[in-house]
Amino acid sequence: MTIKNERLIIIGFVIFACLFMTLIDAVISPNYLIKSIIKFTLFLFLPLIYALINKSISYRKLFFIKKQHLLLALILGISAYGLIVGGYYSLRNLFDFSNITSNLQNNIGVNKNNFIYVSLYISFCNSFLEEFFFRGFAFITMKKITSRKFAYIYSASVFALYHVAIINTWFNFLLIVLIILGLFIVGMIFNYLCELSKSLYLSWLIHCFANFAINTIGFILFEII
Repeated sequence: MTIKNERLIIIGFVIFACLFMTLIDAVISPNYLIKSIIKFTLFLFLPLIYALINKSISYRKLFFIKKQHLLLALILGISAYGLIVGGYYSLRNLFDFSNITSNLQNNIGVNKNNFIYVSLYISFCNSFLEEFFFRGFAFITMKKITSRKFAYIYSASVFALYHVAIINTWFNFLLIVLIILGLFIVGMIFNYLCELSKSLYLSWLIHCFANFAINTIGFILFEII
C-alpha cells in the first residue's frame, strides 16, 4: 500500500466517523446509551480496521504510562478544571446556559436522575475514546505517513468540528465559535502532549479533568449541587 493510500484511508475513516456522528447527534438524536454504543463502535473499530489493513501499525505503545509525566498531568488537569469552571462563573451572566439541560433531556434523555452515571462515562470512558481516535489515530498514526504540521492541524480541526453537532443547540452563534476555537487550541495542546509523552495517558488525564469541570457545571445546571 502506498503512503498516499494510507493517508487517504485515515482521512476517510476520520471524516466518515465524524460525519456519521453528526448525523446521529444532529438528526437522529437517539438516547445517550445508543449514541454511546455507536460512537464506541466507530471510534474504536475504525482504527483497528486500519491496523488490519496496514500491518506495520501497532497501538500498544500508546498505552505505556510514564511516571515522570503524571505530576505534569495533575498540574495541567487541575488548571484546566479551574479554567473551565471559572470561565462558566465569569460568563454565566453574559450568556444563557439554561437551555443546556432541556436540550439534554429532550434530545438524548439525559436528566437529573441519570446524570451521575452519564458524567462518569463522559469523564473516563468517553474522554479515553476521543483521545484514542483523535490523538492516537488522527494524529500519531497520521504523523507517521504525512507531515508533522498537517497531522497537528488536521487532528485538532476534526476534534473541534466534531463537537459542533453536539453543542449547536446549546449556545448562541458567538459562544459556539469561541468554543470551537478553544477546542482547536486544546486539540493542538493535546497533540503536543501526546508527542511529548509518546502515549495517550498525559492528554487523556488532562481530558478527564476537563470533563470533570464540564460535569461539575452540569451538576450545577441540573441543580444537583
